[in-house]
Amino acid sequence: MTEHDRHLWIRRKILIMGLPGSGKTTLARALAPKLGAVHVNADEVRATISRDLGFSLADRIEQARRMSALCDRVIADGRVAIADFVCPNAETRAAFGSAFVIFVDRIAQGRFADTNRLFEAPTRFDLRVPPNETPDYWAEAAYQHLKNGAESDLHPDQEVNSHPSRSTDYFTPSIPVP
Repeated sequence: MTEHDRHLWIRRKILIMGLPGSGKTTLARALAPKLGAVHVNADEVRATISRDLGFSLADRIEQARRMSALCDRVIADGRVAIADFVCPNAETRAAFGSAFVIFVDRIAQGRFADTNRLFEAPTRFDLRVPPNETPDYWAEAAYQHLKNGAESDLHPDQEVNSHPSRSTDYFTPSIPVP
């Protein structure tokens, strides 16, 4: 696979990750129609093909692998795939593989203490969604970012603020705030 092909593949495989209750599914549901994407939701996968898995680290890694395999199948059929799930640490993110990563960073703690203990904020992502603005706003931001093929200038410990009038340190698209 050439670097160009890999880049296109990543832009067709989208991971929306963050703590439970942060708004991952809401964002995925708002973004999927804009991209004509197939939405692969972790709760639905756990209720069907991953009923055999618990929440140990090994099971979470296997869940990430299964989510990735489902997305890869969608991509192989020429579609865009959006997976939304916690993907709590570097090991689960490695099991999921390369993707356009949207980090939903809207809450400090999720609903489950064991997940909170295991969760590590990602050091690499393409878009960070902070607590402000609506899911529709961030769906449009992600859509514009993906549509325009914007290359991320993010470094492992750096975020981008493309809207200097705001005091926050995250990527802000040039779309009007509702």
